[in-house]
Amino acid sequence: MAVDLPFEKPLSELRKKIDELKKIGIDSGIDFSEEISRLEERCAKLQEDLYSELTPAQKMHLARHHQRPTSLDYIQAIFTDFMELHGDRLFADDLAIVGGLAKLGGIPVTVIGHQRGKDTKDNIARFFGSPHPEGFRKALRLMQQANKFRRPIITFIDTKGAYPGNTAEERGQSEAIARNLREMATFGVPIICVVIGEGGSGGALALGVGNRVLMLENAIYSVISPNGAASILWKDAARADEAASVMKITADDLVGFGIVEEIIPEPQGGAHRDLHAQSEFIKDAVTRHLQELSSLTAEQLIDDRYEKFRRIGQYQERTSEPDLETKVETVESAQI
Repeated sequence: MAVDLPFEKPLSELRKKIDELKKIGIDSGIDFSEEISRLEERCAKLQEDLYSELTPAQKMHLARHHQRPTSLDYIQAIFTDFMELHGDRLFADDLAIVGGLAKLGGIPVTVIGHQRGKDTKDNIARFFGSPHPEGFRKALRLMQQANKFRRPIITFIDTKGAYPGNTAEERGQSEAIARNLREMATFGVPIICVVIGEGGSGGALALGVGNRVLMLENAIYSVISPNGAASILWKDAARADEAASVMKITADDLVGFGIVEEIIPEPQGGAHRDLHAQSEFIKDAVTRHLQELSSLTAEQLIDDRYEKFRRIGQYQERTSEPDLETKVETVESAQI
């Protein structure tokens, strides 16, 4: 049973009333079919209105839903013959990153993803999906192996960010992330990245340099978490909902900016409502993009990736030098 979020309360209360009325009808033998039908119509209309007009803050809460499917859920549902590989061969095995060999429709691939826990104990073991340097180095080791044996790379992004503690900094957190960014840009195999939940900061980017970046409908992707942004801007992390509304972190925003190529639809109410359906949506999108990229040579794949990231951003080029009067006005405006 999926747990409802606060903004879903009116819908859950209406569903509860329908269930109660059905139970009363069965127990008493009274026919409430007309009333039930009317309530079900109201429920369907409310459900459609609610999920078709979600705010960025509401999408953020759906992306963080504790029942939302994880990377391992999708790996087990989408791929076959998955063999998980462990460790970075330098320090340890970081459980916040999972990955290994698998097959997608019979095609050998390497699949890697951030992994959140299913309960408190699991979350503690996996650092709530926030990797240490050894996690990023494990991911890099697997990607280097994939590049060596010409296997496509598929990554699942779902993290609030890299682990921010002293232990991570002491072991080279920034260097590990930077190395992943550099190396991913040079691999001559197709790389497809899928943002399945929350993609936060460098922890997400370390698995996000791909030829194609896809994003689930209710996922979010940002340079900093809304909580972190609220702490910096207003010294109040509790204003995360307000920050989410202005940060342009939704799939619609990011497709508009050219950061994401495609939005993968979710079942009504979110991915946690129907894992099977959501897995099929992801599988179809990944398979389609993989087929498109499979015809490119290693050099073309590298160039395609380079051009993708060069196109990101909006800027203006000055076509001519401003005249003296314009320069004076600019200086005076700056002084004011």
